[in-house]
Amino acid sequence: MMRIAVYIRVSTQRQAEAQTIEQQLSCLQTFCQSKEWSWPPAFIFRDDGYSGATLKRPGLDSLRDFAARASFDLLLITAPDRLARKYVHQMLLVEELEKLGCQLQFVEHPLSQDPHDQLLLQIRGAVAEYERSLIAERMRRGRLHKFQTGALLPWTSPPFGYRMGLAHPRDPAGLHLEPTEAAIVAEIFQRYLQPQQSLWGLVNYFTKIGLPTPSGKARWNKTSLRWILTNPVYSGTVFAQRSCHQPARKRYSAMIPVGKNNTTLKWRPSEEWIEVCQVEAIVTKEQFEQVQNKLRKNQLEASRNNTTHQYLLRAMLSCGSCKRAFHCRSAKGRGYYVCDGKKMLTQTGMDAKCTISRCPHTQQLDELVWQDLCALLQDPGILKQALERAQSGEWLPQELQSRQANLHKAIAKLGNQIERLTEAYLAGILLLEEYKRRRAEFEQRQASINEQLKELSASSARHLEVVKVAQNLEEFCHRIASSLEQANFEQKRQLVELLIDRIVITGEEVEIHYVVPTTPASEQVRFCYLRSTYTNLYSLQPGNATGRTGEMLFLGENTGSCRVFPCFLIGTAQTVAGHFAS
Repeated sequence: MMRIAVYIRVSTQRQAEAQTIEQQLSCLQTFCQSKEWSWPPAFIFRDDGYSGATLKRPGLDSLRDFAARASFDLLLITAPDRLARKYVHQMLLVEELEKLGCQLQFVEHPLSQDPHDQLLLQIRGAVAEYERSLIAERMRRGRLHKFQTGALLPWTSPPFGYRMGLAHPRDPAGLHLEPTEAAIVAEIFQRYLQPQQSLWGLVNYFTKIGLPTPSGKARWNKTSLRWILTNPVYSGTVFAQRSCHQPARKRYSAMIPVGKNNTTLKWRPSEEWIEVCQVEAIVTKEQFEQVQNKLRKNQLEASRNNTTHQYLLRAMLSCGSCKRAFHCRSAKGRGYYVCDGKKMLTQTGMDAKCTISRCPHTQQLDELVWQDLCALLQDPGILKQALERAQSGEWLPQELQSRQANLHKAIAKLGNQIERLTEAYLAGILLLEEYKRRRAEFEQRQASINEQLKELSASSARHLEVVKVAQNLEEFCHRIASSLEQANFEQKRQLVELLIDRIVITGEEVEIHYVVPTTPASEQVRFCYLRSTYTNLYSLQPGNATGRTGEMLFLGENTGSCRVFPCFLIGTAQTVAGHFAS
């Protein structure tokens, strides 16, 4: 019996609410009824409100995970653009499913292996990609024109202190003040301009008096206050195009990847802002400029901009107790790494301070980690063993070939037994019921052996991949090891950022998680730029790693493919009793 799965998708939440996704499901059900097919509810994979221009979709990820486990034989989709909007993505998914033994059928546009059908699929994929790009560009140009003519507000929700009209929310004519919130904004500006006042002073004051934040939370933070103090709308002018997204360049914590979707927010120069309209002001322009000057001055004098001390492991340390990051601090001429969980509760948002009692000296911890990294690079055998364990590559090629030969012999033997059984039935030696029973047993054993052969073939392919990757690892280690002793601080920092993903400190134990490039191309990209999921990291044991497939070798989540990603994660732990200062 054929096992069937279906995939349905719509791009926006509005389409989902308009029941277009249910229309796709109804179309697929009608098609299956005509074929007398059915599928279990668990094999309905859907993405409500996800763009077809990206492969990061929860329903699609789940579908590919099930396909990798050979859970179904046929995947039904209404049309190619529901699978993906880009032709490259369509081909990637089609090839992946075919390699896994899963057939793909588009109900509204049936395709075959005929060259004309393949060409038609390519054309449709290219047209779908073109249509998406065209729509996106038209919407962008349309928004710019409305901003320039003052016909559209740049927000979907108003800033704290304002309200938008109910009938036409993004019409500038409907924007008006909310008196209570406007009074709070005015007090924020007034208090910050007081001598010796800081953002943390405002955080502590508003939290102490129990004033809710703009989002309704009990504790204020510096970010929300800075957003208010730097928003020019409070001086009476609404601007659009104040910010844009760019590839992330900085990592703020060893606990998280670099930026959301590998991007970070960048503020545009004021010359590029688009003035939309004038609104009722809460503070004067003079007050607003005074606040901006004070913010710039305080930022220049902030301790994070102090470059007196060099910190090799900056933004790479995590606390194994409270799961927060470490910050760098100097006292009496010495540098320390201090857990963020030891800050004031108003700063951390935690219910209690971190219980860790020791802060490592920067020099001692830097030397420890650097020596461990050098030892790792000077012994490529450690990396090769870890890679082989991760890929379960205990079998030698001769053993793999022997097992494959034995399985092929078993399949041939079962085929001969089925033929002899059929001959006995045709000769009248066996009854029909006995013939069916025995044939079913033989076919079941044959299916089991075929499954073993399939798994063995995959293991053999992984073993060959491990051998190739191990060679690349050894070449990389030889190139780097020769220059370790002469490396200066900047070179050490670059190498640490490339080869270490995070360092977890728990009590007097340091756990170092290495990321070793396996191809020359991967030497240019840090692992935190590629990693999109950083959950349950503290349950890692040496030799394990988290990922969508749970394997040691990291599989690229940017494509979701089941190919070996050009980086892998190793967990090692070193006890460093005596290397900490109270």
